[in-house]
Amino acid sequence: MKGFIKEDSAAAISTGTDVSLSSHDENQGSKLIWKAREAPFVSIGMAGFAAIVAYGLYKLKSRGNTKMSAHLIHMRVAAQSFVMGAMTLGTSHSVYKEFWAKPKP
Repeated sequence: MKGFIKEDSAAAISTGTDVSLSSHDENQGSKLIWKAREAPFVSIGMAGFAAIVAYGLYKLKSRGNTKMSAHLIHMRVAAQSFVMGAMTLGTSHSVYKEFWAKPKP
């Protein structure tokens, strides 16, 4: 006996995993599209987060007397609030579809 694993069982394990990653057709783009169709509020939350951050960075130049740290904290809170609102709406929509919008049998 060589080590803890028999040579025959190791050969059986290696031949059973001949699936290559190239046969798996999903790439990042198709995963994102599938996720957007499955849960549209996720993509709405991501888009809103990106928009708020972009707007906050754009307004960074004209912040006036506001300290940089306060401006960045306000931007972060606004972006997180938008994402949490989108998640709450998505969950509420899912609960509504699951429990109240189902036709009675």
